[in-house]
Amino acid sequence: MEKFRRAIYPGSFDPVTLGHMDIITRASKVVDELIVAVLQNSSKTPLFSVDERVKMLKEVTADIPNVKIMSYNSLLVDYAKEVDATIIVRGLRAITDFEYELQMAQTNRIMNSEIDTIFFTTNIVYSYLSSSTVKEIAMYGGDISNFVAPCVEEKVYKKIEERKQKN
Repeated sequence: MEKFRRAIYPGSFDPVTLGHMDIITRASKVVDELIVAVLQNSSKTPLFSVDERVKMLKEVTADIPNVKIMSYNSLLVDYAKEVDATIIVRGLRAITDFEYELQMAQTNRIMNSEIDTIFFTTNIVYSYLSSSTVKEIAMYGGDISNFVAPCVEEKVYKKIEERKQKN
């Protein structure tokens, strides 16, 4: 009998970009279940709350039946054990990503020898894309429609406007 393959694609997803969606879509085709895990990272000041990011991800992945959206605030290897996942999915945009991701994969493997990391190279059309870039463009009123889903675009502009109103 073949083993059930559950994977985790962790990240902050602040906001979720088309690059993230590319990895989610492709990874969902090679595992039985993909958990997109939103990190509650206290060292960063995100644009969106964890709950908002989870809701956005649920909205943009609604048509992919084997994708679940969750949040976590522990070591990734501990969370993987908690949800019985044996695969970590990571996206690589450039060689600089690879160096960091390789170190993390090796560290995770030492911490839990049952965990493997699978790397997906980002589609070339998204190789430059990051959530930080999207936020910066939007903050200056630029067009982010080529970088995020329409429902996410609307939320980014609204959130930035709310922040400007507060300041």
